[in-house]
Amino acid sequence: MAPPALFNPIRVRHLTLSNRIVIAPMCQYSAENGRMNDWHLIHLGHLSLSGAALLTIEATAVLPEGRITWADVGLYNDETEAAIARTLAGIRRYSDMPIAIQLSHAGRKASTEVPWEGGAQFAPGDPHGWQTEAPSSIPFASGQVAPVALDREGLQRVRDAFAGSAGRAARLGIDLIQLHAAHGYLLHQFLSPLSNQRNDEYGGPLENRMRFPLEVFDAVRAALPAEKALSMRVSGTDWVEGGWDVAQTVAFARALEARGCDAIHVSSGGLHPAQQIPAGPSYQVPLARAVKSAVSMPVVAVGLISSFEQAEAIIATGDADLIALARAVLYDPRWPWHAAAELGAQVRVPKQYLRSQPRQFKDLFAS
Repeated sequence: MAPPALFNPIRVRHLTLSNRIVIAPMCQYSAENGRMNDWHLIHLGHLSLSGAALLTIEATAVLPEGRITWADVGLYNDETEAAIARTLAGIRRYSDMPIAIQLSHAGRKASTEVPWEGGAQFAPGDPHGWQTEAPSSIPFASGQVAPVALDREGLQRVRDAFAGSAGRAARLGIDLIQLHAAHGYLLHQFLSPLSNQRNDEYGGPLENRMRFPLEVFDAVRAALPAEKALSMRVSGTDWVEGGWDVAQTVAFARALEARGCDAIHVSSGGLHPAQQIPAGPSYQVPLARAVKSAVSMPVVAVGLISSFEQAEAIIATGDADLIALARAVLYDPRWPWHAAAELGAQVRVPKQYLRSQPRQFKDLFAS
């Protein structure tokens, strides 16, 4: 029998991943003034023992006003960098799993309450709120304070912030940097005609709407060492008529690859409250498949991937090169172990856990 495709290694620039399972970035809304704390050490440390190939740190703001909530992680000053450094030191003491970070700016979806308190947007004068920024002065939802449209100085400030945070991530020894252009956040807001109604060179036709995200990509690529992997997360569609769609996503992916992008992670939605998402198992995989047919860089599929056979089929049939787990791996932090057992593969585990191997799965564990 051929080995399962899900457990074949893959190379992303100079980074070798031991299998095709990626832990997606998942916001924890638990930082203090942008700084990671013990919760992040526990959360990320736990997932770093899962047997996945890559662990991605949650959406990390490049500016304080780029945070989704007042409790988001940032990487924009020495204090936030030191907090991440402390977290990474704890993880790396016991795990050699490669670590990625997702750099983000929330744009008009910033300045909100944490989800378990309702997630409403705060007005600029609230102690937990601030004035949001976006491509155009269009609020995400009715009743919200309109964002300020970024002028040229603002665009430069945001570009420089992405590059500066990427430089900090490289200094921290993070293995891969991912730029967040999905889920309705700032870079996605520039891409979609629903949120970008500018009349300058950054708005209008597709080439113009892609301009700022591509400028950010170029600035980050220039700020990173040549060997450092750089990827992008995109929404393959807004799920709204007249919005961003898969054809535009393919054009954007090709432009990214031409600039040296090393991988693309295809999600969807988040840009507009009118979205109609046909959620179900593998519902976003066709978007990843469309992108994969157009580029040669690795493509990551995500979204309601929960069964081992489902994940194996996505990789084995060539719909994507990697699969990303989010809620599924929170529910089952040993998902890669169980997948390896089910599919007849081997997974690395800490030496302290070797004795937990069930008798019926001989040679499942590697230390």
